[in-house]
Amino acid sequence: MIRTPLRPLARVLKAREKGENPAAIEAENKRRRHEEMHDKAKNRAEGRLLVLGGVFFLAFSAIGIQMGVMASTEAEEPTAIATGNPIIGQRADIVDRNGRILATNFDTYALYAQPQQMVDPDGAATKLAEIFPELDRERLITDFTGSRKFVWIRRQISPEQMQAVHDIGDPGLLFGPREMRLYPNGPVASHILGGASFGREGVDSAEVIGVAGVERQFDQYLRDPANEGSPLALSIDLTVQAAAERVLQGGMMLMNAKGATAILMDVRTGEVISMVSLPDFDPNSRPQPLTTGSQSDSPLFNRAVQGVYELGSTFKIFAIAQAMELGLVGANTMIDTKGPLTWGRFRISDFRNYGPQLSTTDVIVKSSNIGTARIAQEIGADRQKDFLSSLGFLEPSSIELSEAPSGRPLSPRQWSEISTLTISYGHGLSASPLHLAAAYATIANGGTRVMPTILKSSELQQGPRVLSPEVAAEAVSMMRQVVVRGTASFGEVPGYEVAGKTGTADKPMPTGGYYEDKVIATFAATFPASAPRYVLVVTLDEPVETSGTEPRRTAGWTAVPVGAEMIRRIAPLLGMRPQVDMADLTGVTLTSN
Repeated sequence: MIRTPLRPLARVLKAREKGENPAAIEAENKRRRHEEMHDKAKNRAEGRLLVLGGVFFLAFSAIGIQMGVMASTEAEEPTAIATGNPIIGQRADIVDRNGRILATNFDTYALYAQPQQMVDPDGAATKLAEIFPELDRERLITDFTGSRKFVWIRRQISPEQMQAVHDIGDPGLLFGPREMRLYPNGPVASHILGGASFGREGVDSAEVIGVAGVERQFDQYLRDPANEGSPLALSIDLTVQAAAERVLQGGMMLMNAKGATAILMDVRTGEVISMVSLPDFDPNSRPQPLTTGSQSDSPLFNRAVQGVYELGSTFKIFAIAQAMELGLVGANTMIDTKGPLTWGRFRISDFRNYGPQLSTTDVIVKSSNIGTARIAQEIGADRQKDFLSSLGFLEPSSIELSEAPSGRPLSPRQWSEISTLTISYGHGLSASPLHLAAAYATIANGGTRVMPTILKSSELQQGPRVLSPEVAAEAVSMMRQVVVRGTASFGEVPGYEVAGKTGTADKPMPTGGYYEDKVIATFAATFPASAPRYVLVVTLDEPVETSGTEPRRTAGWTAVPVGAEMIRRIAPLLGMRPQVDMADLTGVTLTSN
């Protein structure tokens, strides 16, 4: 900005020439300068007032809008904000492979008492005993009238029970919020899920911890806040699991069995699609473990994983497959089946006399103990042990269940020649049905080792090769003949090309030896035989089929029909279309109306 001088020299000289007063020039210039400064200050003040007025207008408008919104909404009672950290955050859900809920959380309340605040301890105890019949009235009176300052009454109560306690009206009865685990499908997949219980407890919250199954195996994951509540996705298909449980329950009752288990596994990924163990339980009210007798009699016992049994003739396919892999036999090699086969004081015989010779295929089809034992002699103890080890039969299953380590197979301390003979047809080595399912999946998928998993996975397993693809395919073809014309003829399901092997093993007595009238019956199958997708293992504990004049206990009469019905029911649920053979049109003449 250019400022005008108060006493310009040119004007001062000119004023002096005319006799005027130069001071008037300075006064005039001061006046003009002050007027300019006043005008600028006035304009600046007016701008500031305009901006301030706009700000006040917007603020009052916002307040007015908010008051209007509050006036138009329904009034709510204010709630207090709790301070402090809870014991633990919310536990993540467990879902099946399609995202359907298997385990979730439910908000409930615990009931406790502060006796020093109670008005009528005797009356409250009487009414509580009426609401909760399992409570002892006299014990409650003792707790309420003694020196105790805090008494737990119930760890969790229903809304109806909470209202009934409210109606008592005693100020010493108080409620604490907490979260409980809920299994909306009841007993379905109970042995897989396991169950949960309370750990550390406080008045305002409680720690939910897994006690068995995947709840215990993945307890840290389910409780980890870093996962932001992401659900744990299992490989189980809830629809298939429910159907398998229903079929197996009916089969167990029809065959008068003590217990039963069934496992369905994807041979490509190792995913367990269904795993059933009966009898089962409701994880919402998990029973207590047995304190006397055998734990295998408890509904908590998972027969699929913890049950270690001699699985009988289902093992024969392993001996045959190994012999073919070693080049000792082919599918049509004739095997000496004259019996009995004597080794020291032991005699090995067949269920029937199958003649002096059978082909390798017919050794499997007829289920010849003698033929399988003679093949095992050619294999030898060391090679047999190594092969069964490569199939996983000498170590606990790696499946992600907390009970898996307890299902350790039982093998002989000294793997003698007689052990080699008996193990070849399923006696002398005990393993779980899950071990058997994984081994059959190894054969069905072309000969690469399969590791079972309970977690959802879309990746094909690329385990170590155990058998060549040609030998694995030949083994499946032999098992197909077992269903078409052998001991598993009741296992045929039209449209699904079932291949499988039966196994009937005498049940050992706790004191040694074997029962004469109790067996473990097993049917291990894969389908469809032309391109195996799934393996199914069905095992019945002490079955007996009584529709005929004499009781029948072999797997062909007990486990096989149950397995066939299960495939018939679940194959469509798996999205598998039945393969229908077209009729022979030879000799048919096309005519028109």
